[in-house]
Amino acid sequence: MHPAFSILFFTTLAGAAQGLLVALALAQIGGVAMDSGFVLQAIALGLALLVAGLASSFLHLGHKLRAWRAVLMWRTSWMSREVIVLPAYIGLTALWWLAHSTGADGALTQTLPWAIVFGALVLWHCTAMIYACLRFIQEWAHWSTVANFILIGLASGGVLACALAASGGQAALLSALAPWTTTATLLAALVRGFSLRRNSSLRPASTLQSATGIQAKRLVQKSMGMSAGAFNTREFFHGASQWVVRNVRWAFVLGLFVLPLGLQICALSSASTWPWAWAALLQAPALIAERWVFFAQAKHPQNLYYQVVG
Repeated sequence: MHPAFSILFFTTLAGAAQGLLVALALAQIGGVAMDSGFVLQAIALGLALLVAGLASSFLHLGHKLRAWRAVLMWRTSWMSREVIVLPAYIGLTALWWLAHSTGADGALTQTLPWAIVFGALVLWHCTAMIYACLRFIQEWAHWSTVANFILIGLASGGVLACALAASGGQAALLSALAPWTTTATLLAALVRGFSLRRNSSLRPASTLQSATGIQAKRLVQKSMGMSAGAFNTREFFHGASQWVVRNVRWAFVLGLFVLPLGLQICALSSASTWPWAWAALLQAPALIAERWVFFAQAKHPQNLYYQVVG
């Protein structure tokens, strides 16, 4: 599939923001001591990332003023559900920030962290199911798609939260989040590695023989079906070589999992804080690369006809 960069930025920014907010919410639920000013700044950063992700999602729309129509199919469309849940989650995050800024206390402040965690899980599920529900794309139609969106979001948001805690002198928060973040990163690496291995072993359910009705044992396609490009050749194929896909895959595995895990282990064993900042910096471009591979590795059945040139 062809990865639209607006979607890459949206899913990675929103995912990291959700992970950051979940880490802060769990810390608050667990009674971890945090400076009020730091909490306000961290929530504001999560809110800014969510809004930036929402704004980037508009960039690939042909008629941006008609974007509101996406909510109309909420009964059957996971995209419509995401369009409803994301602004609601932004509003919930803004309410959480407002409750902290005014120093409010009571049932509301005790309930909001739980709502933040639950809302993040719902939003991750809606976003992932946009792709996992497409049964004709074997690479996506699997439980690992939802698991990857959740785990990578938790891992990237956790690393960002630890980097902020380390730079902000929040020792108690860093001590509480560090083991949790390392565990989330390791689980994300295992599940994403499983999905990469599974996807590389998949074989198309359709063949040239079944598509054309010609039952010859050896059938060779000599052209892409047309003399020039069209919507199908642009939108359902990324146009990159297998060499590029393979190297981007190795790059994101190193930048998202291997090197950050090494830095996290170094931080845990030495009580040093600087590795968290490096881990967050490494993961930022690696998140984009991972999501690009997620789209590029998905093979639309129509490419059997349009993208194969003998």
